[in-house]
Amino acid sequence: MTDATQGTPVPAEPGVRAPATTLHEEHALLKREVASRAQAVLSETDEGRWPQQQLQELLNYLRLEVLQQVVDEEWLLFRAAHHAPDELARLRRDHLELRLAIDVLAQVAAGGSGQRLSPRQLSATTCDLLVQLEEHFAAEEQLTSIGAGAPATAILGAQPHEWYSLISAPVIDLDQLAGEQGVDAVLGRLLRLGRSERVEIRSGGDPSPLWQRLVAADPGGYGVEYLERGPGRWHVAITRRPEHWTPHPLA
Repeated sequence: MTDATQGTPVPAEPGVRAPATTLHEEHALLKREVASRAQAVLSETDEGRWPQQQLQELLNYLRLEVLQQVVDEEWLLFRAAHHAPDELARLRRDHLELRLAIDVLAQVAAGGSGQRLSPRQLSATTCDLLVQLEEHFAAEEQLTSIGAGAPATAILGAQPHEWYSLISAPVIDLDQLAGEQGVDAVLGRLLRLGRSERVEIRSGGDPSPLWQRLVAADPGGYGVEYLERGPGRWHVAITRRPEHWTPHPLA
């Protein structure tokens, strides 16, 4: 794990994979995670079924992890490779095209694409996106090899990509998500809960500051139930109330 402010290695929490320290490692992780979710979509389309849930899970990852990576990379690469203006201009175009491709997929998932795609058409669109992402990451890595190279976006204080699976699970262990950044990551996950969706929080300390922030962000929108109340271990169930549910912009 890398300290976000100093860029120096610090020990990873037990049971948590150490965050990537180079841009290449981040890309490899993102490609694996996107490919895994895309394969779930393709498995459904291969059977002629519309993969609504699988498509939404893919979109959530693309929006929350890949597009955030794009924002962070622009800051890193445009500073590290300012000597290569033509390559940077290409990357700007690539980033815009990637955002547009994800927007198209989101419109398809929402039924706003003009007409509904067939499973076969969705399969082709998903495969095209995978190729686009692969080519884009390869171009970025080529650019960093021209100059001094670039570290992982964690140096900017970005949330480690390795945390996504931890905060997306039905049971979240706060002890595996270090510091205030971890609390912010869990808060974001809770704000994206759907109607009647429930998540359990486990912690070695009282997590009440977390759910108090949640209640302040959306008064009346959540139910909180203590399943275990210390002193050594805390276990809280948080449920999104259906009558107060409002879609989160990134949900």
